[in-house]
Amino acid sequence: MTRVCFVSHVHPDHLDEYRRRHAAVWPDMLEALRDTGWRDYHLFLSPDGLLVGVLETDDYAAAQAAMAATEVNARWQAQMADLFVDDGSPDEGFVLLDEVFHLEGQLAAAGLPTTASHTSSEEQHR
Repeated sequence: MTRVCFVSHVHPDHLDEYRRRHAAVWPDMLEALRDTGWRDYHLFLSPDGLLVGVLETDDYAAAQAAMAATEVNARWQAQMADLFVDDGSPDEGFVLLDEVFHLEGQLAAAGLPTTASHTSSEEQHR
């Protein structure tokens, strides 16, 4: 499993429309994302239009290629293109970011519990 993070830029004048369209993504688009390997997919949008996407997948290049081959993705990208700062298909303009820290990974590597369900030392002394 690989975590992927990317950025893109929504035109600041189109933030409300971007949010509206993502509040009710087409069911066939949701199914295509799921079926092509996009898991735990989140999008975050800042007030200036910075879009940050985070997802998990077995193989990002394969998931992206499989998604690009779907008919629904072509329709979705065409509908969304006018909302982005850059020209072209929005999903081809993602800038991938390197992961530099993962809390659970470092906790596990240090031999520490990865959840907060353990009792703190203060609670143990009560």
